[in-house]
Amino acid sequence: MQIRPGTEGHLKQLTDIYNHYVTTTPITFDIEPLTVEDRRQWLADHPATGRHRLLVAEEAGTVLGYATSSPLRPKRAYETSVETSVYLAPEHTGRGLGGLLYHALFEALATEDVHRAYAGITQPNEASTRLHERFGFRPAGVHHEVGRKFGTYWDVAWMEKPLRHP
Repeated sequence: MQIRPGTEGHLKQLTDIYNHYVTTTPITFDIEPLTVEDRRQWLADHPATGRHRLLVAEEAGTVLGYATSSPLRPKRAYETSVETSVYLAPEHTGRGLGGLLYHALFEALATEDVHRAYAGITQPNEASTRLHERFGFRPAGVHHEVGRKFGTYWDVAWMEKPLRHP
């Protein structure tokens, strides 16, 4: 298995992984599946260097999962804060892959001007909460019933982690 920056060649598989969560879980608040074309700008917004990264775990040409750091909010004063996420192909969950991806992501971010990482976790999601706690994230608050999906209102727990400065 190799962890490396995501490329155009990964885009179809990345979209398929994400759409699994769109259509079957409340983990993301997107409601409708996305197309590869919908995700093209997202890919461009996550270059191989800088604050906003996309790392893929790939084995024999198959994307097993990915981790990202994305803008927390669009206003410039937020630029040193990122929101991080991990998405795994459903057949590759529960085997430590999320931890490997996060380890690589935070190593990459250690050389960037990033002050804090944030994660929004739709509740309940014990596995995601445990993963984030393992990487030093701590509770930062809850947005109650902030999103409606599948006819249910969902809470999102926010966690934060200070990052090293370069």
